[in-house]
Amino acid sequence: MKKIETSLNGAGQRYAIVTARFNEFVTDGLVKGAVDRLKALGVNDDDITVVQVPGSFEIPGVCRRFADSGKVDAVLALGAVIRGETSHYDAVVNATTSGIASIAAEGKIPVLFGVLTTDTVEQAMNRAGLKAGNKGADVAQSAVELVNLYKEI
Repeated sequence: MKKIETSLNGAGQRYAIVTARFNEFVTDGLVKGAVDRLKALGVNDDDITVVQVPGSFEIPGVCRRFADSGKVDAVLALGAVIRGETSHYDAVVNATTSGIASIAAEGKIPVLFGVLTTDTVEQAMNRAGLKAGNKGADVAQSAVELVNLYKEI
């Protein structure tokens, strides 16, 4: 039996963070958490590209461009979709999730899902660095691990 080991060493790796401007009061915290964690794992500041798109619906298209570009080793998709009074929430969540999952499943490079889907603003804020940790940081750590795993496969 062969067991593939991976590491959390991000030195020399390049990352793109695609984030939604909508709900920026939440996504700013996710991005900060992701950038801080990438740096803590050895990624140089110059090797992190952050790009904002209007909303979560637009994230998959930009993730695809980065995944196809050959310029980065992984893409982190960060956003926040907070349930409102209409079914718009369901449409955005489903399209965003499906789009990111489709790109990730191609396996060219790791594409990680860090789009919060919450019922309340409080839940979103808690997951962006307040009470429930920072999901941006969690996604960043997973990205480094997956980049190293992809290299071993």
